[in-house]
Amino acid sequence: MVGFLTAGFALNYLGVENSQFLLKVADFGVILLLFTIGLKLKVKNLLKKEILLTSSLHMIVTILLLSSLIWAGSLLGLNYFTDLEPRQVLLISFALSFSSTVFAVKILEETGTSSSTHGRIAIGILIMQDIFAVVFLTMTAEEVPSPWALGLLLLIFLPWLIKKTPLSRVLDDSGHGELFLLLGVLIPISGAALFYSTGLKADLGAVIFGILLSGHKRANEMAKSMMGFKDLFLVGFFLSIGLSGLPTWNEIGLAGLFTLLLPVKVILFFLILTKLKLRARTSFLTTLNLSNYSEFGLIVGAAAVSQAWLPPEWILIFALSITFSFILASPLNVASDRIYARLQKRLLQFESDSRLPEDEPIEFSKEEVVVFGMGRTGNQVYEVMTRKYGKNVLGIDQSHEKIDRLVHEGKNVIQGDAMDLNFWQRINLSSNPPAIILATSSHITHLKVIERMKKLHCDVPLAAISRFDDELIQLKEAGVQTVFNLYEEAGAGFAEHAYSSIYQKKQFD
Repeated sequence: MVGFLTAGFALNYLGVENSQFLLKVADFGVILLLFTIGLKLKVKNLLKKEILLTSSLHMIVTILLLSSLIWAGSLLGLNYFTDLEPRQVLLISFALSFSSTVFAVKILEETGTSSSTHGRIAIGILIMQDIFAVVFLTMTAEEVPSPWALGLLLLIFLPWLIKKTPLSRVLDDSGHGELFLLLGVLIPISGAALFYSTGLKADLGAVIFGILLSGHKRANEMAKSMMGFKDLFLVGFFLSIGLSGLPTWNEIGLAGLFTLLLPVKVILFFLILTKLKLRARTSFLTTLNLSNYSEFGLIVGAAAVSQAWLPPEWILIFALSITFSFILASPLNVASDRIYARLQKRLLQFESDSRLPEDEPIEFSKEEVVVFGMGRTGNQVYEVMTRKYGKNVLGIDQSHEKIDRLVHEGKNVIQGDAMDLNFWQRINLSSNPPAIILATSSHITHLKVIERMKKLHCDVPLAAISRFDDELIQLKEAGVQTVFNLYEEAGAGFAEHAYSSIYQKKQFD
């Protein structure tokens, strides 16, 4: 992301101008991003206090604090601050109160923590912020939303229509190739066009359509199939920020000042989340995901400039502030576990005495086999170990929905985050520790588990799946005794099964 932002500014310096084509590519990338976010969300999750209260309270307090600091800057005679009216000060503070959805989603995807507790809370807060932004943009729109916008309330019946009518076959029978990908493109475009036609923000339509489809059995598959496609278009988004204009030294300095104020947002997020009974680690990682300024701030700023509520130079100041915050937040998020380990003793002082049920650390000590990742592969491992070999197995997964379904089936499965430092610190291993099988889809998670076990000085049997040869080599070098290449071994296993089935049948005949 930092590279694309830098490339945009470099191209701008070389005389390349922003084009309508690139802006359309950027808009399309954001629409696809918001749609895939919606596919992973449940409406009830947005109403949880750690999401609704945090997003609302943080925005209000941030606006008040930033407004006070800007007002103090005007008293000191700082350039660009002295002539601001109270309404303009509030607008600037409002634009800077958002955190970047694009940044957080990319970080969570790359670290494999999208389904973790802190990942889900961060995305929920960002969606609430996006909704606040959409409300503002609707109020500042030159056209009042059409009365037909009220008809969009009927969309609440869309999941029922998909489930109870032939519409379900559109998703069920679209295969797994280009037709399914095309459907993943057409649905958010349709949602965006529908909302735009009624005078509402197109982006909101993409999010809503994603949320309405989130309960479908193929929602996760669609989100995964769209991943690389949306990332390609998001390149246009990052380039367009860099191409927004050439800054003056005063504008660079002001953006740098706003970047220095980021700790205000960071500390405030952490304090609110810990007061709402989240553990220090969950609060800290969530806060790091949100430790930046947002592309929506740029959109809000552009709307304010279009209404002549702010001078034009503020668009560039917002763009630079976003860029600087990304540059600062990227290495912090990459090193989040190391930073937390150093600050853990201090951060634990802010924890509440009680915890949210979903944020309780997990203990296990008597299991013979522990399976990380209860997807299709992990579920099959669980079945074989329990039914064929009679082992006492514990399954661990990040997804609450998946855990609820497996527990209902009678499986010994709990919710847990393998990336959680406190998770490993609370483990009470017996003298005969369990074998650990790593069956998640995240190679980073597998390496983290291995690292944690080494720090516990445990000689534990380890087995893991991999998808690529370089991952297989890394796992073996890390000390995994058994590595299963998912693609190659699946073919070998299928050949063995086919051979025995065919020739045994011939022998019988």
